[in-house]
Amino acid sequence: MTNDVHVTVVPRAGRKTASTGSAWEPKMGYSRAVRSGNYIAVSGTVGVNADGKYPPSAGEQTRRSLQIIRAAIEALGGKIEDVIRTRMFVTDVSKWEEVAKVHGEVFGNIRPATAIVEVAKLIDADAKIEIEADAIVP
Repeated sequence: MTNDVHVTVVPRAGRKTASTGSAWEPKMGYSRAVRSGNYIAVSGTVGVNADGKYPPSAGEQTRRSLQIIRAAIEALGGKIEDVIRTRMFVTDVSKWEEVAKVHGEVFGNIRPATAIVEVAKLIDADAKIEIEADAIVP
């Protein structure tokens, strides 16, 4: 995966937070990811490109979302191999195979616990998937 994701890390109250510059982060008062001890929680992440546009397919959006998640985890000192759980929210569960293919490319050897759930819509009308991740850094 190419990585054009900019992540800013800020120490806050005994933990570290990562921001990817999403317009929603300051509006809603959240961080893309938070590390406390050896635990990293990554917020729901849509597959939007750096230019604010969404790739056309669910698979491409999945790839982009996982790219952003990887960058946030790495910025907080973890690796994608540290992920123990993902949660995927999709607007059309009939596209599950497209999503699963990309998820499998990233996590096929890691095998985290996961879920895929259909939702009515996401924060942006063009978003087809939102992914959360949890990691434990050894």
